[in-house]
Amino acid sequence: MIRDAILESTHQVTHQVKQLIMALEGEMNREQLQLALGLKDRSSFRLCYLPALEAGLIEMSHPEKPSSPLQRYRLTEKGLHLKQQ
Repeated sequence: MIRDAILESTHQVTHQVKQLIMALEGEMNREQLQLALGLKDRSSFRLCYLPALEAGLIEMSHPEKPSSPLQRYRLTEKGLHLKQQ
C-alpha cells in the first residue's frame, strides 16, 4: 500500500525535487541545502523545497514557525523510500 503510493508519487516528482531528496542528509538548514544543490538564491530554493514539502517528501523541524532562523529540513518516511529507489 505504501509502496503503491510512493510509486505513484515518484512519477509526479520533478527533477529539482529529486535532486533535493538526494542531497538531503539528516537535518539541514536552507543554506546547507542551497550549497549542496548549487543554488544561489532563495527563490530557486523555493522551487525545489515547496513541492517536496507539499508532496510530503520532506518536513520542517519547526513547522509552526516556517521562517525561523533555526529551521531545518529532513526527509519523511515517504522521502526516504523515494531516495532508496
